[in-house]
Amino acid sequence: MNIHEYQAKQILSKYGIKVPKGKVAYTPLEAKTIAGEISLKGPWMIKSQIHSGARNKGYFLEKKAGKDGGIRQVKTRRSIAKEADEMLGSTLVTVQTGHKGKVVHKVYVEEYVKIDQTFYCGMVIDRMTPAITLLVCDSNFDDDIIRVALSSPDKILRTALNLENGATVAQVRNVLNFLNLPANSFKNLKKFIDGLHKAFVDNDATMIEVNPVGVTKRGELMALDAKMSFDDSAMFRHKDISMLRDESEYIERKLKALKYGFNYGEFDGSVGLIVNGDGISLALIDLLRQKDFDAACFLNVKGGVDKDKIAAGIKLIMTNPRVEGILINILGGFLRCNLIAEGIVASASEVGLNVPLVVRFEGINKEYAKEILVKSSLPLKISDEMETSVNDLLELMREGD
Repeated sequence: MNIHEYQAKQILSKYGIKVPKGKVAYTPLEAKTIAGEISLKGPWMIKSQIHSGARNKGYFLEKKAGKDGGIRQVKTRRSIAKEADEMLGSTLVTVQTGHKGKVVHKVYVEEYVKIDQTFYCGMVIDRMTPAITLLVCDSNFDDDIIRVALSSPDKILRTALNLENGATVAQVRNVLNFLNLPANSFKNLKKFIDGLHKAFVDNDATMIEVNPVGVTKRGELMALDAKMSFDDSAMFRHKDISMLRDESEYIERKLKALKYGFNYGEFDGSVGLIVNGDGISLALIDLLRQKDFDAACFLNVKGGVDKDKIAAGIKLIMTNPRVEGILINILGGFLRCNLIAEGIVASASEVGLNVPLVVRFEGINKEYAKEILVKSSLPLKISDEMETSVNDLLELMREGD
C-alpha cells in the first residue's frame, strides 16, 4: 500500500522528523488561502499529489497545465492559485506512471526552506541479508537515484540496521562522513535515522524514501519530500494507515482484488498470470520475457480463502481486455489446489472462457484439482512443469492468432 507525500510527512513528523509547514488543497482558492496561512511572503512550493516519484521531472498531457513539471516554486499568492488551477484535473506523466500518467486531484502547498546541502535517504527490507537497510547518497534535486544505483553503485552507502535498536553511533558516524555533513549535524542525523527506523518498524513499512533530505546552515535535517509503502498483509494492525488509502490512485480491478485480500498488478503484455507467491510470479515473467512475451497482469492469491473469492479473483483476470492467454501456476500449501480448480470452473461458467488457459498444480490436492478440471470439460490444458506450462500457453496463443 502506498500513500501520498503529505500523508507520509504527517507520519514522519510524529517520530521527530522535521518537515516544512504545509497543507493539502483541492481547489485553487484553497491553495491560495493555505499559502497565506503558511507565510505572508513567498516563495512557496506547490506539489502535485500522485503516487509517483520524479514528479518534478514529469510533464502534463494537457496544454492548460503548461510546460513545467509537477513540483513548482511559486513567489506570489496569485501565482499559487494559477499554478494550482493548471495542475488540478490535469494528467501528470513521470518515469514511474507510464505514458498514461495519473490525474492530479489535489496539491500540497508548502513553505520554501533554504538549505545548504541535500542527500538521498531511504530504508528498505533487504531480504538477502536479511535486515532493514539504510541507503544514503549524496545528491541534489535533479539526481535520479535509480540511475545512480545502476551507473555508480559505489555512490550509495548501504547499512544493515538492527531490528530492535536501529543504527549504532558508529554507523551514524559512518553515514555522516560518507555524506561529508558538518560535524554539528551528528546529533540531528542520529535523531533523523532513529525516527525513520522507528516509523518503519512501528508501521510495518516496506519502504521509506526521503529525497531529498535538506541540511540547513545550523545542521538541522528536514524531509523535503517523502514516500512510504506498507505491507498490505499487516494493515489489519494499522486501521489508521489503511484509512489513508487513496482509491482514486487504483484501477477498479486493483481495488476489487484488494477487497478480497489479493495482490493485483497490470503491465503492457498479453498474458494473465494467477499465482500464489511473488517468487512464482517473477519466475513466470522471466520465462515469458525469454520468449519475447510479457505479462498483461498478475493476481497473487493467498491461503485462507474460499472458492467464491478465488472465482472472483479469476474473473478479474478473465475480464482484462489485454489478456490473450491465462496461465495459472499454484503451489498448494496453505492454499489447496482444489479450491483454485473449483474457482476456475465457477468463474468460467459465469463469464466464459474465450482465451487459452493453461493450469499447473503442485502440492496439496493436486490430483483432485486435476480431476475437477477434467470433469468440467473446459477448453484448457493441464501442465506438470513451470516451463512446460509457459510453452504450452504460448503455443495455444499462436494457434489462435
